[in-house]
Amino acid sequence: MRSITLTTAAVLTFALAACGSPEGTEGEAADPAATETAEPMTAVATLQTADGQPAGTATATASGDQVMISLAVENLPAGEHGVHVHTVGACEAPKFESAGPHWNPNEQTHGLEGDEGQHAGDMPNLTVAEDGTGTLEYTLEGGATFAGLMDADGSAFMVHAGRDDQATDPSGNSGDRIACGVFQAS
Repeated sequence: MRSITLTTAAVLTFALAACGSPEGTEGEAADPAATETAEPMTAVATLQTADGQPAGTATATASGDQVMISLAVENLPAGEHGVHVHTVGACEAPKFESAGPHWNPNEQTHGLEGDEGQHAGDMPNLTVAEDGTGTLEYTLEGGATFAGLMDADGSAFMVHAGRDDQATDPSGNSGDRIACGVFQAS
């Protein structure tokens, strides 16, 4: 009887050990660490003026299928300024024309108040205080994706001299480009 009990105990021990094998079987609960949501992807554009002075940062954060831009500027003229994501990751001073036009993957017309949508790079105006600082957060629309923002030629963030009228195609009459930064993955 004792040898049957020891044999039974050995078989049960082996069976229990097999149940705890790391390979798992269909229908088992997934490892919680393996299903945790990944950190949002981010990219930062360090802004500079045409004469190389620091002008703040624009941070792009991907969350699902949206891209949020968080802007914090410094050393800029007080007032309202058009701000946009531009289609090329280049900021050659003094005019920053190397950044190309507004980011527009869906070929929309310009402006948040436009009748036919908006560019992916269009944003509300930034208000800069008398001390030269300002902040703005905005979730991009118009076909904006993080993959598109960080495509082969990259993207730049631009601050313009004047306010954007939010309707005139292609740039909202926002004037000269006064600060620029290229998005870099962070």
